[in-house]
Amino acid sequence: MISKKAKYALKALTRLADGYEAHKPLLISEISEKENIPKKFLEAILLELRNNGILQSQKGKGGGYLLRIPPEEVTLSKVIRIIDGPIAPVLCVSLNFYGKCDDCSNEEKCRIRPIMARIRDANLSVYDNVTLKDMLNDI
Repeated sequence: MISKKAKYALKALTRLADGYEAHKPLLISEISEKENIPKKFLEAILLELRNNGILQSQKGKGGGYLLRIPPEEVTLSKVIRIIDGPIAPVLCVSLNFYGKCDDCSNEEKCRIRPIMARIRDANLSVYDNVTLKDMLNDI
């Protein structure tokens, strides 16, 4: 399950993707109001996305946030990893955040690990192949 923070990030990014062609920044207050996201929480989310290269911000009058890269290049997996970290259900099958399970003495003999890898792969088959542009088009 993705976090509420990741869900809010996707809602905000979809709003920004909708106006990508116009290259017009959106104010945090506008996104917050239209997407029903608490403003302070949204500020932190947008800052994190900016710091990870998804968004850019403009200061001053007419400022706000806008996508730094085209919507068709922003996958759900990229956003979820930035906001929530690993997509895998357990760290021992994570592709980008691998970690050994504390309670496992032998990964090769673990009966849970292969199933968790299949779950990870099933999720990734969607997350890696759905972009913000797809979300706008209601795939």
